[in-house]
Amino acid sequence: MTRLIVAAGGGGDAVAAAMLHAALYGDENPAVILTYAWDRLLIDPLPGPRRPTDFTGLERLTPAVWTVPAQSRPIAPAGSTLPRLAAETPHTLALLDPYHGAEGLTHQLEDLVSHLAPESIDLLDVGGDILARGDEPILKSPLADALTLAACCQVNAPVRLLVAGPGLDGELPPEEVGDLLGTVVHTFTARDVEAISSVLEWHPSEATALLAATARGVRGTCEIRDAGPPVPLTDESPTVHEVDLDDAVGRNQLARATMSTAHLDEAEAHSRVICGHSEIDHERNKALRLKEQQPAKLDPATIWAQLDQFETEARARGVTHTTFRRITEALNLNGSQRTDLRQLLVSGRPEQYDAPLWRIATQPE
Repeated sequence: MTRLIVAAGGGGDAVAAAMLHAALYGDENPAVILTYAWDRLLIDPLPGPRRPTDFTGLERLTPAVWTVPAQSRPIAPAGSTLPRLAAETPHTLALLDPYHGAEGLTHQLEDLVSHLAPESIDLLDVGGDILARGDEPILKSPLADALTLAACCQVNAPVRLLVAGPGLDGELPPEEVGDLLGTVVHTFTARDVEAISSVLEWHPSEATALLAATARGVRGTCEIRDAGPPVPLTDESPTVHEVDLDDAVGRNQLARATMSTAHLDEAEAHSRVICGHSEIDHERNKALRLKEQQPAKLDPATIWAQLDQFETEARARGVTHTTFRRITEALNLNGSQRTDLRQLLVSGRPEQYDAPLWRIATQPE
């Protein structure tokens, strides 16, 4: 029997889904992980999610659902982490296409459920922004999660909503959603992380990186992209909570508003009204800025000096850890340079690598 895991926000949630399957279901048959191809501008220079026509080599699983095998490729200039993820995990990655709104997503889910007759369906969100009302001022990326929630609550099959790592996405602090968090179904451990250890060395997701780090025992305060609110890394961080699906929908205004949408632009319009913004608008604007940005050269001597300055300022802010995505941004480097930067830092100061995070030195080294 097949397990179906829906990665609520795509990207890192799909990686976390592989870890969840290993933790909860062990050596059972590989799962089908249903996910967006939405890697943001760090990987994909095109704003918004990708659809099947943005790839070559996809394989049709059902009339409405395509899989992303290891040999598939995004069509340039698009980018996607999914083919490499498919190569490094045993699971089948199936593509969520939100361009026909929540109605289209619901149809894809129903088609997949009818074809697979899965033993279980888990809807997984890392961080908990799927539980947002929509009007929270620090909420940055509610649309993807709201659409998957809207679709999952309309499919004619039981769906279990799981929130892993409350607060680790840097969008909603745990206390904002604590009243909705139900039973702890699992606490991730270092052993669970083994299932995705190779993926963590290259995948850009910050929330899943924090989830894996805390499962390995890392504690402290982490600074993430855009110098967002510092994220506490606590004993609660590696937990997975079950949440009542109806309660989540009752709280999430954007999910309720998008239930009958037949186009992504309709969903975006609701986001602008309810949340005050659309995350795809943000990506569009950022993509224009990045075209004009002149990234710094990856010169080792300059990098170490800049890193020392960044760490001095981070220590003053009470930060103990950061992500390589944040360091790339702080040093004015291009997202494409993140992997080279990571290799430089880890090889130069391996004692500061709290995989997959970077530990801020307690004093200049």
